[in-house]
Amino acid sequence: MSNPSACAKNINKTPDIKAFIQTSFLDWRGRICPVIFLGNCNFRCPYCHNKDLVLYPDMLSTTPLSDVLDCISSHEGWLDGIVISGGEPCLNPGLPDFIKGFRKAGLQTKIDTNGSNPKLLARLIHEGIVDYVAMDFKAPLNEFIYRRCTGVWTDIGAIGQSLDLLLKGAVDYEFRVTVCPGLLDVEDIVSMAKRIKDAKRFVLQNFVAQNTLDPSYSKIAPYPMEKLEEMKNAASVYVKDCMVISPH
Repeated sequence: MSNPSACAKNINKTPDIKAFIQTSFLDWRGRICPVIFLGNCNFRCPYCHNKDLVLYPDMLSTTPLSDVLDCISSHEGWLDGIVISGGEPCLNPGLPDFIKGFRKAGLQTKIDTNGSNPKLLARLIHEGIVDYVAMDFKAPLNEFIYRRCTGVWTDIGAIGQSLDLLLKGAVDYEFRVTVCPGLLDVEDIVSMAKRIKDAKRFVLQNFVAQNTLDPSYSKIAPYPMEKLEEMKNAASVYVKDCMVISPH
């Protein structure tokens, strides 16, 4: 890995880093990575458990970029990449330059996105500055259902563009969905799997009733794992690799 101090010279517009995990074994499977969380999101998913990043980012302290670079330097030889999450990273117009800085420091990059900004996502892929994209596919592409799951009106045309962009396979990717009782059932998961037919990977993540953006969702019992397995089996007819995970 090259000198991480070079990273700062290559970031022209630095998004505010609102949380930082020095090393994670879970956020990019098979890799050891630091994870950066950027504030703000254009969705208001009622089950979201990063509500402070979504609702109150300005009230959170900002981690200096220098602290991140020091961490990268101190773990030289051990890190396999960096994960940029949120919030919604693709709300930041400076994201491409931000990523390029880390790549010049020798790190591959993964981003977590809700797919609402296909134009910026396409730019990241076209410029070859992102190595892995994890896209939250919230619901079947129906305006009513998507709004119910995101808490806001959503341009499902833009979501569809992001789905199709990733399905082209120009970058490694996965689609993932948080399966929350009362919002999604087996039929919804099958509909989503059909929409991304032959996708490389579809991850079903069980809902966590904790610190939810809508407090009433903290009282909802998650689906039993047997139900998630039923959904996985139904979706596996259409996608190559469907898996169930419990969020960390």
